[in-house]
Amino acid sequence: MTQDFTPTDRPAPNARSRAVTAGPSRAAARSYLRAAGMQDADFDKPMIAVVNTWSSVTPCNMHLDRLARDVRAGIVAAGGYPVDFNTIVVTDGISMGTPGMKASLISREVVADSIELAVEGHQLDGVVCIVGCDKTIPAAAMALARMDIPGLVYYGGTILPGTIGRRDVSVQDIFEAIGAHAAGALDDAGLKAVESAVCPGAGACGGQFTANTMAMALSVMGLSPMGANDVPAVDPGKAAEGERCGRLIVERVFAGDTARKYITRASLKNAAVAVSASGGSTNAVMHLTAIAAEAGVAFGVEDCHQACVEAPVICDLKPGGRFLASHLYAAGGTRLVTRRMAEAGKIVNTPTVSGETLFVEAGRAEETPGQQVVTDFDAPVMDRGSYAVIYGDIAPDGAVIKLTGHEVDRFEGPACVFDSEEDAFQAVQDGSVGEGDVIVIRYEGPRGGPGMREMLQVTAALKGRGVHDVALITDGRFSGASYGFVAGHVSPEAAAGGPIALIRDGDRIVIDVTNRRIDVDADLAKRRAGFAPRPARPAHGVFAKYRASVASAAQGAVTIPDPPPVQRPAETETRSAREDA
Repeated sequence: MTQDFTPTDRPAPNARSRAVTAGPSRAAARSYLRAAGMQDADFDKPMIAVVNTWSSVTPCNMHLDRLARDVRAGIVAAGGYPVDFNTIVVTDGISMGTPGMKASLISREVVADSIELAVEGHQLDGVVCIVGCDKTIPAAAMALARMDIPGLVYYGGTILPGTIGRRDVSVQDIFEAIGAHAAGALDDAGLKAVESAVCPGAGACGGQFTANTMAMALSVMGLSPMGANDVPAVDPGKAAEGERCGRLIVERVFAGDTARKYITRASLKNAAVAVSASGGSTNAVMHLTAIAAEAGVAFGVEDCHQACVEAPVICDLKPGGRFLASHLYAAGGTRLVTRRMAEAGKIVNTPTVSGETLFVEAGRAEETPGQQVVTDFDAPVMDRGSYAVIYGDIAPDGAVIKLTGHEVDRFEGPACVFDSEEDAFQAVQDGSVGEGDVIVIRYEGPRGGPGMREMLQVTAALKGRGVHDVALITDGRFSGASYGFVAGHVSPEAAAGGPIALIRDGDRIVIDVTNRRIDVDADLAKRRAGFAPRPARPAHGVFAKYRASVASAAQGAVTIPDPPPVQRPAETETRSAREDA
């Protein structure tokens, strides 16, 4: 039996924009629009926002202005009228390891807010969000979920691999090269050679890091047209995909299909399964729960964990594997991964912005003979999912531990505690921490940063220095390019008085993946009695506003009023039992 996704109530395609363009009282507004290029016939067309995160500061976004031309052409061809807006991007790769990285997660909220303000301020009928670097992708989905109007997300595509000799390289290699250089294993010329090779042109970071993870997640969720996000940034086929996105958004407006048709509990679960199966970024946990919160859908960290329990890794992609996103595209792309998941019963059929169902799109997959990027669930790359959500003395509200790239299930060692990323990085670089240690980086959470920085510089430095038998826990985040035995998003965070603030140097910490525990051998209750919280770091402007409004990482680090409650295992079981009843 097939599901009927046909809408029953279709508003006029320009129903929203008529509030601005229709009637004698709107003559002044029309005069402005005429100056901007509109003519008589255009006022009867749906007005479509083309929101662009173009910027010349980063390869992830520097080509998006060109992609917008194709989107506009598709909108016009389908009978719509395109209206352009720009918003910002903060590129993680450039800001990584600097105070600027505190702006990264905050920018997700600013991008979502600015999309909402531009679209609502002009009462536009639909929106295409053209995105590139990490936070712009979930931000676009959050804005669409919040407004619930016709919309889709179009990702600018992955960068192609750089090359050193015959070896493909990515940005992951330069961060690891920094550690090797500090250890004396790589000279200045070698470091510059890697630096000069890893980013050969336009496109977002090449592995299954956060950008490509979220691009795949939105395709499987149905909010991006299947196949459009896969095409690399500089591939000639990108132009046709942009035009297709332009045509599709006008179709969705005429059909009356709004964003929440595609953002459902079922589609979010599908997306989480895709993250796990592809070996994707732990940041997806925070972003998927944030999208759900904006849409008013009950979906939290435990749902993400369950998706990983059900879906072992079947993609041999970096950071833990061998291949890059461009290799996945050549092998068969997201359609192939989706077909594998559908055939194994890991996902359910849902609608997509292409107008076809998810399973119809998966059925169009073309697998390249002999490809080695995607296996199947009978012979996975890893027997478990890409991450797990764990709890315990240190993380009563949960932490996210990365499982790709290693086979470790348990780690015990003495704590080496740092109250900032910079202090931890310096200790790694000078050899003060090493084999057997549990590095604890705190006061880097959403409030503590403020801004919840990623710790790629620290994890990459450890690998570059050849330090392998080490664990790292933090109330901050990890880059999608990080790998190793690392647990982030520890909640509650130190700045909120979480137990991670009570850990001392030398405390024995046990991380147990099998039992989903992260504990410390210390009397935290006794320490709590005499605990004096560290003074908050100075913050002003948007950083201060963010600190005052941001929710816990366990709630998606959203800044909306009344964020969803923290989800824990027992709560998930209770809710599921209610739903089954």
